[in-house]
Amino acid sequence: MNSSQHSRILSECFPNRNERLPLKMETAALVAPITALELFHDRFLLSGEGPVLSVYGLQPRPDVGASLSVLQHYRIHGIRPRSRDAVPTRRSTVTIHGQRENENNSTSERSFYDFAVFGGKAVRLVRLGLDPRDVETPHLEVLAPLMELQDWVLDVRWLSSDKRSLLCVAVAHNAALLLDSAAGSALVQCSCLEGCLLYSALLLVDECWANTVLVGGTVFNQLVIWKPGRGDEMINPGHKAPVERRLLGHSGVIFSISYLQEKGYLASASDDRSVRVWGVGALGGPGGRCGDSNPTCLRVLYGHQARVFSVHLSAGYVFSAGEDGACLVWDLGGGGKVIRTLKGHRAGGVRSLAVSGGAGGDDRWVATGGGDGGVRLWKVEDGVERKEGLEEKLTDLKFPDLGLPKVVCIAGGEEGNMCWSQFLVCTDRGTVCRYSDGSWETVWEGPPEFHSYCVMDTTTASTVTLCAVGNISGSIQVFPTSHPLSGIHLAGRPGKIYSVSWKKGTDKLYLLASGAEGLVYRWCVDVKMTENGSLVLSVVPLPAFLLPLCSKRWLTAAICLQRHSDQVLWVCGDRRGSLLLFQEDGNFELSRTDHGKVSEGLQTGGETRMTLQPVSCLFGVHGKHGVTSVCEYQGLFYSTGKDGCVRIFRVSPAKPETSNGELHLKVLRVQRACRGMEWLERVLILEPEVPEDVGVERENVIGGELRENRFVIVGFHAVHFVVWDPVRQERLMAVPCGGGHRSWSLWPSHPVLWSGRGALVFIKQGAILTSQPPGEMLGCAGEAGRAGGWSLREGIHGRGIWCVCRLGRIEEIGTDCQTQTGDSKTFWEIVVTGGEDTNLAVLAINPVSGLIKVLSVITDHISGVRALTAITRAQGKALCALLLSAGGRAQIQCNRLLVVWDRQRLTPSCQVIQVASHRLDIQWEKKRNRHKTVKMDPESRYVSIEVVEEKAGRLLVALSCSDGALRLFSVSEAESLIDLLWETFYHQRCVLCVATCSLQDVKGNRCKLLFSAATDGTIAVWHLTESLPILSSGATTPPIPCLVIPAHQSGVNSLAVWVEKLGQHEDGCLVTVASGGDDGQLTVSTVRVQYPEDGKVGGDGGFPPTCYNHTLMEAHDQSPNQVHVHLHSQSSIPLAHAASLTALKLLSPGLLVSTSSDQRVCLWRVSGTSISHSGALCSHVADAAGLAVWEEEEEDEKMGFETEQVNTIWKEKVDPVCQTSHVKEEETSDDPRNPAPDGDGNTGSRECSKKITSVGWVLVCGQGLQLLRLENSRMDEEMWQSREKEIERVKVTFQK
Repeated sequence: MNSSQHSRILSECFPNRNERLPLKMETAALVAPITALELFHDRFLLSGEGPVLSVYGLQPRPDVGASLSVLQHYRIHGIRPRSRDAVPTRRSTVTIHGQRENENNSTSERSFYDFAVFGGKAVRLVRLGLDPRDVETPHLEVLAPLMELQDWVLDVRWLSSDKRSLLCVAVAHNAALLLDSAAGSALVQCSCLEGCLLYSALLLVDECWANTVLVGGTVFNQLVIWKPGRGDEMINPGHKAPVERRLLGHSGVIFSISYLQEKGYLASASDDRSVRVWGVGALGGPGGRCGDSNPTCLRVLYGHQARVFSVHLSAGYVFSAGEDGACLVWDLGGGGKVIRTLKGHRAGGVRSLAVSGGAGGDDRWVATGGGDGGVRLWKVEDGVERKEGLEEKLTDLKFPDLGLPKVVCIAGGEEGNMCWSQFLVCTDRGTVCRYSDGSWETVWEGPPEFHSYCVMDTTTASTVTLCAVGNISGSIQVFPTSHPLSGIHLAGRPGKIYSVSWKKGTDKLYLLASGAEGLVYRWCVDVKMTENGSLVLSVVPLPAFLLPLCSKRWLTAAICLQRHSDQVLWVCGDRRGSLLLFQEDGNFELSRTDHGKVSEGLQTGGETRMTLQPVSCLFGVHGKHGVTSVCEYQGLFYSTGKDGCVRIFRVSPAKPETSNGELHLKVLRVQRACRGMEWLERVLILEPEVPEDVGVERENVIGGELRENRFVIVGFHAVHFVVWDPVRQERLMAVPCGGGHRSWSLWPSHPVLWSGRGALVFIKQGAILTSQPPGEMLGCAGEAGRAGGWSLREGIHGRGIWCVCRLGRIEEIGTDCQTQTGDSKTFWEIVVTGGEDTNLAVLAINPVSGLIKVLSVITDHISGVRALTAITRAQGKALCALLLSAGGRAQIQCNRLLVVWDRQRLTPSCQVIQVASHRLDIQWEKKRNRHKTVKMDPESRYVSIEVVEEKAGRLLVALSCSDGALRLFSVSEAESLIDLLWETFYHQRCVLCVATCSLQDVKGNRCKLLFSAATDGTIAVWHLTESLPILSSGATTPPIPCLVIPAHQSGVNSLAVWVEKLGQHEDGCLVTVASGGDDGQLTVSTVRVQYPEDGKVGGDGGFPPTCYNHTLMEAHDQSPNQVHVHLHSQSSIPLAHAASLTALKLLSPGLLVSTSSDQRVCLWRVSGTSISHSGALCSHVADAAGLAVWEEEEEDEKMGFETEQVNTIWKEKVDPVCQTSHVKEEETSDDPRNPAPDGDGNTGSRECSKKITSVGWVLVCGQGLQLLRLENSRMDEEMWQSREKEIERVKVTFQK
């Protein structure tokens, strides 16, 4: 590349390079689909995410290595290593992430590996370097300029024996190039005689170009095989090579091709959801062979539920990955059946696949990259068949013919030293059998009253396994399994015993039996060992619980909590789906007379005063199918039901101002499992992953609220027993048991904790089956080949992100030793995203490292989330936010978020509390005389949300709706209530966005304006000042707009409003409204607001405690106090973007940020009627729909002579301590790289320079997310040279 070309490229990228641009935009964090993967030497995994190349180390355990932006604005689609051997080592100056390492500082040699990275129309060479001092930490550097071709690159291969870095390149128009990467030119170019488009291509190269063979997947669903180099003497600019072989059979386009040279097999993955394996013979090699003359299709593999994107052939196996999010492992030699299914991505499918060689019978590494931006890694064993990737091989325990098994339990409790080998089974004949050491034995045979019906539960007390069996006549038999003859017989009222359960208190063991008429009998059981070695059971009856009246009146779950020394709380769940709270005195030791009264009352029903009534009841919260479990951990309760929900709740005083000790249950939030998983059985708390040498005591309170722990959900999903992680949205365990309605038991049988391993025993069709053979060690999550694999990079949404809201930032607080060693502060940005998958994700982003962590996933919405807004405030060290979300099915959700730094886990932690919810269809069902009104459209959706005012503990929120309505709601956190105040259908078409503006004159009078825009391209201005006070009586109608502004030819997607001139001027004030629409136009309208002569503009903007079913003053009431609003000026840029402008935000007064589906992020300066383009950046996020912008102040300390320049957009504050008399000297500087600042921005120092700079941040969301940093850009020469090398590129031309 000559100097003129270089200067032209620099001028295109940096038009004002000589002026040293005051702004620069660079990527701080990125989440995009993983479109390329390459496993290298079984030591490293390279991935392509957008233009960023990342490398992960696999030894000794998978971990992240380094990252480097390689392809500028192109997306990486392939990574090809030069060879499996290291390039000869030598000393070299290495550039890593823009930082140059000096040769003189290198004391040892490095080994290098070269890679060709391609995507779009670009190819670039990258080197992976390893330092012998730290062989586990790789480094990346760019070797050559970016080579831009004139066609889309589908495959790149290195010529094996060439030392000049020659590359064979396959392009989309069924052509091939021989590329000289050093010269940046194509030495040879050849096209196929069949000049059709290719969706995929595979190059098979040898030592020379003449032996190259190309296999292409055409747009006509065919595979064509041809030779680009049929002899150098035949090559000429117009040469076209014929097709040598043609493979027919697919009914869809072909996305991926793989070849296995040892077998002569070719595999193709297609849009028709199939994988085909062809017997083509030898391809490529010496002579450029094109395989058999009559290739045949050996296998047609159907197993994917959507398009298949990737395929890989290995010895005996086929690996395929597709849009359904599954990676299937096929047994090629065993009939072509699926032997493993690897699933670990949220949504969006698996976009890339890499498989290691697995030579010598070693296990294979399998890596998958998802559309959610996640990277997962598995180890697949050769010769081991596993029907599902997370499923275990079932073992039949061969239950003898002693009746039909009804209940199965694990004998041994939760002690970790007990082995997985003993089970107890109760049959329909009343027989209890035990499985131990591979054989069955009968423990207890019940009398005839136990033959027709029985229920059973077991527990362990002092290494003794106790068993309780209830029957249909109201009797319970309790006995130790080691001494069944030492058992005792308990009796309640006549009637069926619906359930028996053992519950452990602080130092006591309880037995609960749910009987007829809603009575729950209770006993305190104690086990003692006599001197002669026999066991003695002592039983103390306790007052029974009386369940509320309902149709299904029996107990299904209970938990005991010793709150104080003299108070015991019981939280129970019943078959009707209710949660109940019982309270009793801790001193429940009864006299013998009381014992008799309780026993007599239980049997005859004559002593009703000995029963306890619930002090609090949440009736039917889990639906009519019942509660399945209740557990307690660190003060919070977790309940599950067959409604597919987990409810997190607590016990709190009913009235804090009273001291009568009344308690009630309060639900904090609801967590849904995955789609289709309705039958939930249990919640298990994940054991915290605490880093080593962290001796910080865990704080269990965030902002005055108890901390919620991460948990997994246990339940049934279709025919599988599943352990589901709701945060990572993945299965941790799956067993094909046949579905619910069966007895089961999970090992380890800890009632609360999940250690990452487990095995299941269950009953299916009269057989006792286990997911793992008894006596074997349980597979641990950290072992090689674990079912869930390793998550090298966590995925986010997978589907489109439609909205984003930034809450604030929290400071990273390390341990005491870490705090003393470092002075710099690290902050994490907290954002919330919502989108097509109906979930809200609370994310923590580290702008320095680019690390993104998912703190919580909120699953309250039943349709896509379209809009987000929040009110945030600091609460001690915690970040507190009231989050409002709205979307499909006209649903609004309000949640309280508390985010704090967890000093034990050294990671941010988030607590979610559900406040209130609202749906229009549910509110319509509650209306009186609703038959006289038109029912709302169930397809209505909220598109935009904006907080109008916050006062007196309430929020006024305006929402735009697709049914043409503009609605105003009141949100009360104290009352957990969202009320509709009024609605207007003025627009008569879909309202796309809303925005608000608050004005105040010199007399303190306020003016509240609301802006709404619809699909007709108009913007309506509403004066809400007189509509905010809610009157207690009188008729009202919603206000009408005081001004309508025609702004666009079609829909207005986004609004940005700010005040240019405040109200102290005699002519009122000016309000600027910037809008972006589907026509790609950016319009800036200036509205003049004039106050009335007396200065009164309406009410005080407050509203009383009750905000529903009241009236509003008419906004169009012509009163002398009404403000006057009219259009002052308007200007626009017709082609601000090449596509519809989807989001527009105000970063600072006069500076706008816009984005569009054309994948550009643009900066605009607005001054009066002037709109100027201030910069643009090509975003790596497709289908950009959401935008968040903010400013943060950062301290920057520099030693030596530094000149501080005022940013023309953000003002920089200088520490007065560092100001010296050299300011004037800097002001007169004529250096073009250090221009004199304007106004009061004059600062400088020769010794120390400490400044506080406002840095802008832009977060773009769509098919992924990208965080951009905007700051003042002053680069020295070395930094400019590094930047020039990064943007260096050449146009590849054909040399005749």
